[in-house]
Amino acid sequence: MISEQKRVRNIGISAHIDSGKTTLTERILYYTHRIHAIHDVRGKDGIGATMDSMELERERGITIASAATFCQWNGHEINIIDTPGHVDFTIEVERSLRVLDGAILVLCAVGGVQSQSITVDQQMRRYNVPFIAFINKCDRNGANPERVIRQLAQKLGHKPVAMQIPIGLEADLQGLVDLVSMKALYFEGPNGEELREAEIPETLVTLALEKREALIDAAAMFSDELTEAALEEKVTPELIIEAVRRGTIARAMTPVFLGSAYKNKGVQTLLDAVTRFLPCPADIQNEALDMGKDEKPVTLTSDPQAPLVALAFKLEDGQYGQLSYVRVYQGTLAKGESIVNMRTGRKIKVGRVVRMHADQMEEIVSIPAGYIGALFGVDCASGDTFVSPGINVSMTSMFIPQPVISLAIVPKDNKAQINMSKALNRFTKEDPTFRTHVNEETNETIIEGMGELHLEVYVERMRREYNAAVETGQPQVAYRETITRRADFNYTHKKQTGGAGQYGRVAGYIEPVEGEEFVFENQVFGGAIPTQFIPACEKGFRGCLKKGPKMEFPVTGIKVVLDDGAAHSVDSSEIAFMAAARSAFMEAYLKAHPVIHEPIMKVVVESPTEFQGSVMGSLNQRRGMILGAQDEGVICVIEAQVPLAEMFGYSTVLRSLTQGKAQFTMEFSTYKQLPQSITEELAKKVLERKKVA
Repeated sequence: MISEQKRVRNIGISAHIDSGKTTLTERILYYTHRIHAIHDVRGKDGIGATMDSMELERERGITIASAATFCQWNGHEINIIDTPGHVDFTIEVERSLRVLDGAILVLCAVGGVQSQSITVDQQMRRYNVPFIAFINKCDRNGANPERVIRQLAQKLGHKPVAMQIPIGLEADLQGLVDLVSMKALYFEGPNGEELREAEIPETLVTLALEKREALIDAAAMFSDELTEAALEEKVTPELIIEAVRRGTIARAMTPVFLGSAYKNKGVQTLLDAVTRFLPCPADIQNEALDMGKDEKPVTLTSDPQAPLVALAFKLEDGQYGQLSYVRVYQGTLAKGESIVNMRTGRKIKVGRVVRMHADQMEEIVSIPAGYIGALFGVDCASGDTFVSPGINVSMTSMFIPQPVISLAIVPKDNKAQINMSKALNRFTKEDPTFRTHVNEETNETIIEGMGELHLEVYVERMRREYNAAVETGQPQVAYRETITRRADFNYTHKKQTGGAGQYGRVAGYIEPVEGEEFVFENQVFGGAIPTQFIPACEKGFRGCLKKGPKMEFPVTGIKVVLDDGAAHSVDSSEIAFMAAARSAFMEAYLKAHPVIHEPIMKVVVESPTEFQGSVMGSLNQRRGMILGAQDEGVICVIEAQVPLAEMFGYSTVLRSLTQGKAQFTMEFSTYKQLPQSITEELAKKVLERKKVA
């Protein structure tokens, strides 16, 4: 079974928006005979790409949810997850990388390393995922693979090595020179399915030898045999492949491949590269936490006979019930067996086990270690660990960013209310970055997410998939309150009624703290406050964080130090100390010069150079701070930090400024203090809202 595992690859395809990820996946499925006709992403034939199975994805020509499929190539089995490029759907990329062994980073030969490429690279680094790079769109005007390779080194800090050079570029792209076999490759036939090898064109021989020399030098770092062979001039393709594989798996080297997925060039050689250079499940060391031994890390084996450890990394509510995508790290997940959900401790009997191909599925008997599959009708949440009975380990959870934008949604009638509740239940279960709550004052349902597009897509899905007629209010920015200086408190809570009263005194100070939401420090000595009441004090302080006294926004960045107090032998209770802590917080907070913080977004605009001035002007008008502008020939890339509150409706403004030729990406960067004049405006709005409520 282990030898079978060596022929398995679990890979993801990730990149910046519009780099051609889904088009590349479509070609891979065609060449591996999973599909028998090629359809384009913005399909003129009205069909759309296989992996964009959601109607909304086909209409907008973007990927919203990551889709899983598998295919076979040269005796290897490849599980592929096609991930979205938009930062609003970043959780889809995050959870896919959490369970993958390797990845393909797709870069545009014209755009190069773009803002989202940097985000994806950080995510790969977080989960230590080895990857190969594919420079796509080499047939487009302005394609410059050399520049993209330089950017991989300068912007991302990798050690890129060209494995191929192009024969012609832009409209003249004819084929590729493979630097390992030193052959010219041409992709012929109606869909480029016939691969023809030939001698390297004379004009490229010198360049090919030079690039091969650089490849051998870089790969020799990982293989003594290759170093010796290079000295004796007896280098074989096998030695180069083995050395590059070692370097790639160690993330110390990035092999770079070229092509054009749309023009059917370079996809087969990329598939060869996946099987040659990316790791199989046995090459990757995975760890779980031993819950019985203070979460001590335990190394998992990829042995199918060992006890089961599997992770549910994505949920989908299909027409036949909940579908849970699982990656098995150890053991085998088989139909009819009993497994335990570590989070709930409940025992579950495995019913249907399937393999996914976009939105279609195939029934299978079991999922062995190293494979990805899906379970039907199992009640679980995203990130749950499944184990064999008697095993007490859990996989580490994934990184989940905080939402930055919220929107009020109102159902039109009672039927819409019921359907909306069903939709929200499903969406919050499937997507941890999408949250919902009811505002206590206005009684409105509030949805929170990663950006305008994120919420827009979910509202649209509510209308289509659940027939929920809903209307949306104005988007609300996730403002925060915090303090700017230290303030002392000394508060006594007294209440005398018939019988035992209430008494509690708390003293100490609050001060700002960087990078933390709330820190509580107990420095009470000599039993001034009995130990059993300290947690009640902390609970009282914590209870004040949901609504700040200044404008009722959540409070963050606060440290509370409790250093004195007093208790009464009869009248003191937990309730008394909670009340004392609450009042002490209110008293000190207003003395500590509270301010409002707003989310600042990193905005990257890619625009034709002639519109550079007007684009910069539009960002400055929105209280933006320009961080830099790079002129890359035809296109200029402007990077800025802009408050989220100023970015609503910016896509329409940008389109009209640049004749529809510019695009921008936006992701959360940091929180910064709101200017005084805008704080006053915001205070007026908050007052008005309260009056209406």
